[in-house]
Amino acid sequence: MDLNYNAEEIAFRDEVRAWLAANLPLALKEKVARYAHLSKDENMAWHRILAAKGWVAPSWPVEWGGTGWNPVQRFIFEEECGYAGAPPLPALSLLMCAPVLIRYGTQAQKQRFLPRIYYGEDFWCQGYSEPGAGSDLASLKTRAVRDGDHYIVNGQKAWTTQAHWANWMFCLVRTDPAAAKPQEGISFLLIDMTSPGVTVRPVILMDGSHEVNEVFLDNVRVPVENLVHEEGRGWTVAKFLLNYERLNSGRIAPSKRQLARLKQLAAQTTDLGRPLIEDVRFRDQLTHVEVELMALEITNLRFLDQMRRTGQPPGPEVSLLKLKGTAIQQALSELMLQVAGPLAQRALHQSGDGDPEHDADAFLAAIASRYLNMRKVTIYGGSDEVQRTILAKSSLGL
Repeated sequence: MDLNYNAEEIAFRDEVRAWLAANLPLALKEKVARYAHLSKDENMAWHRILAAKGWVAPSWPVEWGGTGWNPVQRFIFEEECGYAGAPPLPALSLLMCAPVLIRYGTQAQKQRFLPRIYYGEDFWCQGYSEPGAGSDLASLKTRAVRDGDHYIVNGQKAWTTQAHWANWMFCLVRTDPAAAKPQEGISFLLIDMTSPGVTVRPVILMDGSHEVNEVFLDNVRVPVENLVHEEGRGWTVAKFLLNYERLNSGRIAPSKRQLARLKQLAAQTTDLGRPLIEDVRFRDQLTHVEVELMALEITNLRFLDQMRRTGQPPGPEVSLLKLKGTAIQQALSELMLQVAGPLAQRALHQSGDGDPEHDADAFLAAIASRYLNMRKVTIYGGSDEVQRTILAKSSLGL
């Protein structure tokens, strides 16, 4: 096992680092650094810069716009973007929907959707969770009934991230309610969000942000040509997609950048006349998170080495990255809130009084807002309990 970069990989890292320094817009970088919410246009601006460079979809096949980079180069690129403070790309489109289409889509579906995803002309959301089907996704009840060349879809999706931005949704629906097992009889459909009968209702989170939504589907007509894979085989597609979601949920480079920022702020913040970073209890918590992050990075590098040697993506054990990575993200947000102290909570309630772009307390408010928002990360993509069950069954044989 080799966890070190060779000379070619180091040269590639330096090339990527230099390009990011020259091309990442400063305004976007600053907004990411202060945890400000980015608009759809701001997110897509960075998307289009990378698309013009040819770097927006490194993991795709070259024939569809991929870079041809090996797994190590792709990892380096993602890490450098995280270190630089680049805005996150629309993962639901680029890293989830597109790999599904590449693996299971028809040639017509690939030709129709992949170029539009690549250049940011379509924005996708995920229709998985429902009011009674979250971590137990197989209990979903949204129905799709075949009617000639269309499916008629009725149901409700919950916690649909960025559905208010999306013009397409990839959606799990039940096409055979009489199937022997709940995982059977589920199909994977592509739904045009502008179709009659689609209603998006915002869900305002406890930090005041509008990130997720409810989506109601009332007699929505979906062409049969928008079925991905086979009818009743949607669970196979869903499992494939969730591995991609969990692989990208560790977010090691952004966590390392936030750890460095946390150390800087703790050194500048005083408690009883001395820097907070010198407090023994705080340093113990900080050190624990740093060690966990180092261990996660080494684990990720082991997966990377496996991919480099076999050319195959990791299996269910990738849940390790999701399980530990999201816990570390939450821990960092908690320590950042400790540094900000009660000023952050006060700023959160006061930040709406002025222009947050010029409010001296905007960053403190963003720390409190981020702490609240990060409560979700150990739930989406499969809760911690689900991840532990997957690991116990698939990796430990329990």
